[in-house]
Order: sequence, then C-alpha cells, then structure tokens
Amino acid sequence: MWLQRELSLKAKNRGFHLITEELLRQLPELSKLSVGICHIFIKHSSASLTINENADPTVRQDFEQFFNRAVPENEPYYSHTYEGSDDMPAHLKSSLLGSSITIPITEGSLNLGTWQGIYLCEHRNHASSRTVVVTLQGE
Repeated sequence: MWLQRELSLKAKNRGFHLITEELLRQLPELSKLSVGICHIFIKHSSASLTINENADPTVRQDFEQFFNRAVPENEPYYSHTYEGSDDMPAHLKSSLLGSSITIPITEGSLNLGTWQGIYLCEHRNHASSRTVVVTLQGE
C-alpha cells in the first residue's frame, strides 16, 4: 500500500513542539499496516522536523536556547534581512535540523522509542500553519 497526504499543522509559537499525536489523528490508515515506512516532509524553509525526547518539556526549551545561541539574530553579515530579524536564522536552523524524517511502521504504529516524539521546530516569531507531506508505504 502507498498513501500520500498533505496535512496542515496548527500555527505554533516559535519553539520546539511535539506533534506526534496531531499527525496520528490525521493518519487513520497507519493502523492497517503491519510493516512499513512513514516519511514526513515539511514544505517550508523556516521550520524543520526532528525526533527527540517526548516526556520532559525542558528538553524542548533547551533546544530553543541552544539554537538561538548557535544561530543568533541580527548578525551584521546577514544579507537576507527584509523579512525580519528572525528570518535568516530560521532558514539556517531549518537547514541544520532538516526538512524530513523517516520512521519505521510496526504492527500499525510508528515504531518510535519509548521516550521519542516528533517535533515541529518552529523558527519564526509569527508563523502561520505549516504543511507536511506524509508518505506511508507498507503492507
């Protein structure tokens, strides 16, 4: 079976947000697969996806603090500044973290580790909703 669907994610504040359940609610077909792959691609250049700790919210806060220090705003060498001081850093953070993730499917579920969840990494101060393309392949 192959399935591909564009999903809209609610607008989120800048930061790192668990979206695992938001995605799963929109993918009832996942339960029909005994084995497969789930590929998730975000269609934006100022947000990204990653997998990490799903239990302690301080991990997400620490991610935000780290990336804000690693890729600061208002650097004098940025040329791409006409969309705001957060725009160029958002593009850099997005490239560092990546635009897609791939997760195995086992017995109708995403085969994530016990403490793993899918993050939407929102790098803009005033972002709108985000679109992801989810491709399920399996049997």
